[in-house]
Amino acid sequence: MRQTFDETTTPAFGEKHLPLLRARMAEQGLDGFLIPHEDEHQNEYLPAANERLAWISGFTGSAGAGAVLTDRAAVFADGRYTVQVRAQVDPKAFEILDLENNGLARWLEGAPRGAVIGYDPRLHSPDALAGLKAAAAKAGAELRPVDVNPLDQAWGDDRPPQPTAPVVPHEDRYAGETAAAKRARIGRAVADKGADVAVLTAPASIAWLFNVRGGDVIRTPLPLAQAMVEADGSARLFIDPKKVTNELPGWLGDQVRVEAPDALDGALEGLKGRRVLIDPGVSSAWWFDRLDQAGAVVVRAADPCALPRAAKNAVEIEGSRQAHIRDGAALTRFLHWVDTVAQHSLPDEREVAEALERFREGTGALKDLSFDTIAGAGPNGALPHYKPVTRTLRRMEPGSLLLVDGGGQYLDGTTDVTRTMAVGEPGADQKRMFTLVLKAHIAMAVIRFPTGTTGHQLDALARAPMWMAGLDYDHGTGHGVGSYLGVHEGPQRISKAVNSQPLLPGMIVSNEPGYYREGHWGIRIETLQVVTPAEPIAGGERPMLGFEQLTLAPLDRRLIDAALLTSDERAYVDAYHAKVVEKVGPLLDGEVLDWLKAQCAPL
Repeated sequence: MRQTFDETTTPAFGEKHLPLLRARMAEQGLDGFLIPHEDEHQNEYLPAANERLAWISGFTGSAGAGAVLTDRAAVFADGRYTVQVRAQVDPKAFEILDLENNGLARWLEGAPRGAVIGYDPRLHSPDALAGLKAAAAKAGAELRPVDVNPLDQAWGDDRPPQPTAPVVPHEDRYAGETAAAKRARIGRAVADKGADVAVLTAPASIAWLFNVRGGDVIRTPLPLAQAMVEADGSARLFIDPKKVTNELPGWLGDQVRVEAPDALDGALEGLKGRRVLIDPGVSSAWWFDRLDQAGAVVVRAADPCALPRAAKNAVEIEGSRQAHIRDGAALTRFLHWVDTVAQHSLPDEREVAEALERFREGTGALKDLSFDTIAGAGPNGALPHYKPVTRTLRRMEPGSLLLVDGGGQYLDGTTDVTRTMAVGEPGADQKRMFTLVLKAHIAMAVIRFPTGTTGHQLDALARAPMWMAGLDYDHGTGHGVGSYLGVHEGPQRISKAVNSQPLLPGMIVSNEPGYYREGHWGIRIETLQVVTPAEPIAGGERPMLGFEQLTLAPLDRRLIDAALLTSDERAYVDAYHAKVVEKVGPLLDGEVLDWLKAQCAPL
């Protein structure tokens, strides 16, 4: 099985590792040190060698930070990880604080006057660092960059090696555009910004631009590398030679020079006097410091690959449709298993997650999971980002709910879907809450909106049915998704947080409202949907964008209280279920097909 359920850290990490770090801090004359979750590539999901926050504290969430002084330390996590961080981190070693609302910066405002607090400029973006420096200055403390990370020194020989997974071509039949055409397009974008060359450090941009995929990051087919792209479309790719396969140079072509990472320093020196585009939101402060030292003229602008990567082309969209039909068949087999076998055997969450993985493996096309499956039985389902581990496993319980959120990586697309299922006969309250979440989900599925609309502007439409009932959920409504890339992709998102990026045709976003009753059960309904081009509405004056549903998997009709739905909402559910049968049904037969047809019968 791909997913493991063993914990790789313990709360004892704090007591064991803090003295090692403090000794290295003292050697560098530091009174403190900052430890972001992000690595040199600003990744959300990290290779084992870059799990610095987990090593020092035991906390393994995908967002967080740490701060260590000579006499105290703190770990910061957001609302998704409130329960997890308290289970994984020793409160005697670390104060556990809220990451949200600039939690780390607020903490720095209370730093000791005169303290010298170190940071690794390779791990912090300049945008994030500016706020931290201002907070430290307010306290009369100093933030000082380090050349050698004291935590890496303290980790020493026990630190895993950096990954060296082979980098392989991602064929044009999946990408929909040749790498040469992409490079020419990005080169023009660089010139349009008044720059001579762009420095790319985001692994997803490098994978997209060169039509390659790798395996350096868990659950995401990313190669860790850096690149420089000239305005004429030629490029230099800096990558560990161990990752370079025999076919890679030929695939990249004559306009791309493949070089080892140790050539990077000389390449940066060669940018003296040139205008260099680099994104302060995704590239670390080290790059900006290094470019300034080299005498380059820095042009701060968004990564030129970000929007073209997010707005999928017709081939990528069709690939995503096919990936979702294939994945939908696997998911339907799993849901049938939950509704039949599992209702009697009452498996634990590990067995549930492994069953879903087996059904996805059965497609013969699965390259990896897109993230570790969240299988939450009963109270564990009330933790939005719960990850089952041996210590926390629960069995399915009659009268409760099972929430399962998982996805697959296929060559033609990335999937991410959540379904909530009743165990036994659901109660009236469970049906009411599920139906309110369904109403929120439908609102985001059917909305039409004008060009220029952002996900932030749409977010309240999904929440309105929940708000009217005095309810809400403490996570975003939707995130971007890549094409055989990251299951979380920007710059688009649908959430309360302000985001200025308009939704564009071809962007894939999730639609995942939820309700979580702490200590009892959780509900979430998630599908992926792609933004469709603006089209006229009968009787209207302006063409409107919309969404096409990509995910195809039945809802648990036992949890739907049809009396709470409007006629339009009931029609939507019936039409969605009819599409599931039409697209997924041909891949099924026998008992599973009969079950699907019954599950998708009109309300």
